[in-house]
Amino acid sequence: MATNLPTSIRLSPESEQRLNFLASQTGRSKAFYLRELIESGLDDLEDYYLAADVLERVRSGRERLHSAEAVRADLGLDG
Repeated sequence: MATNLPTSIRLSPESEQRLNFLASQTGRSKAFYLRELIESGLDDLEDYYLAADVLERVRSGRERLHSAEAVRADLGLDG
């Protein structure tokens, strides 16, 4: 079951104006567009921050790397 989390954010005046204009021109609510932005942007943010964490682990030697050749050999894909 989905739950709604009331959230408050502050937008720059320019962003607020653009959001108001978009909502008025399309007949949709500002909340609709904010939800769309958050839901579509979460994938990108997760990808970025989780990848940055892995990269830091690789650079610090806490994450092991495997070459494509070694993986193919381990899986028996090199014929």
